[in-house]
Amino acid sequence: MRCVDLRGHDPSRPWPSLRPRSTVVAGPTVAAIVEAVAQTGDEAVLAAGERFDGVRPPALRVPARILAEAHTDCDPQVREALALSITRLRRVHEVQRAALTPTDVEVVPGGWVSGRWQAVARAGVYVPGGRAVYPSSVVMNVVPAQVAGVPSIAVASPPQRPDGWPNPTILAACAILGIDEVYAAGGAQAIAMLAHGTGSCPPVDVITGPGNAYVAAAKRCVHGHVGIDAEAGPTEIAIIADETASAAWVAADLIGQAEHDPLAACLLITTSAELAEAVQTALAEQVPATPHRSVVTAALSGDQSAVVIVAELADAVAVANAYAAEHLQILTREPQVVAEQISAAGCIFIGDHSPVPLGDYVAGSNHVLPTAGTARYASGLSVMTFLRHRTLVHYDATALHASAGHLRVLAYAEDLPAHAHAVDQRLSRS
Repeated sequence: MRCVDLRGHDPSRPWPSLRPRSTVVAGPTVAAIVEAVAQTGDEAVLAAGERFDGVRPPALRVPARILAEAHTDCDPQVREALALSITRLRRVHEVQRAALTPTDVEVVPGGWVSGRWQAVARAGVYVPGGRAVYPSSVVMNVVPAQVAGVPSIAVASPPQRPDGWPNPTILAACAILGIDEVYAAGGAQAIAMLAHGTGSCPPVDVITGPGNAYVAAAKRCVHGHVGIDAEAGPTEIAIIADETASAAWVAADLIGQAEHDPLAACLLITTSAELAEAVQTALAEQVPATPHRSVVTAALSGDQSAVVIVAELADAVAVANAYAAEHLQILTREPQVVAEQISAAGCIFIGDHSPVPLGDYVAGSNHVLPTAGTARYASGLSVMTFLRHRTLVHYDATALHASAGHLRVLAYAEDLPAHAHAVDQRLSRS
């Protein structure tokens, strides 16, 4: 990994030395796919799947028989682990939902403004199936939608050779969660199918789920027509570590994130030059032994990854807040104290025994998180993603009379006299 020494520099402005974050521009290609699906429906989805995934499924929608077989054939240990993940995630999201209570405020006698949370009617979940298989993404996206109260949920995942159906473990996760609407569609064509609808798949209101650059570009393309969770980019980890951290553990944590993608961003921010050197040594020892060493090597040696040396922990915090990582791990003498100073991160993992993979699977937190610096203003996936806040205004005649004078003043100040007229019509009859 390259080394960036920020000692003596403003740590809150580490750019451009910590850029670029890896991105792939796929807009024109994706726009053509989305337009084709919008115009010709199922056939465009199937043709794109045959072109990009190398297989044409017998149908877009996965039959109930295939889902049942996947559930039956699933390794019992995998089923048990998925069930644990579901239970913990559901518990956390149920508390989130319960906290979103209705509100009723009487702002003037007889004049009420109320708030209600309502689930979208239909959600679409995208689950990748290319370089790796992610049944955990089924769990992380479907559970909050179910807890939010979404009545209709569709899952799309790429067709796989030889039969054209999505990966069996993904299908098993769907079956465990009671999802019977699953489509053998991947990439931009799956996002277009969910957004615009086809003969087989009715359109959805919100699309969530991770994917590659083409999926992100497709979500950008349909955003506005439907809601999306985020344009998720390659995964990323930042680690704040001081001299107390284990170099072997830090190296293992960096490798664990790097194996996702050659474009994964891996950042170590440390106050210890000695630790930085020790981590480089540990990486040299561990990388050759990891099964996906070519992917890991590409990620760790890319421009998006670095070891950053700072003068003190306050500087490390400043770098982390400026970077706004998807995953931020804190391995310091007092990790909780450091965590309380973080203002921008998708999810914070505190202390030696809270590694990022815990959040990927069974922590109870959601692993769909903001990437590419969007944690400065965005949040991870939650029940909120599938809910709309509805405002209700209910004024009686007395309350309208009491408010009319000020309303009229503002309407004429903005040269919108018809606004005042709409009120005056009611006042003249009451």
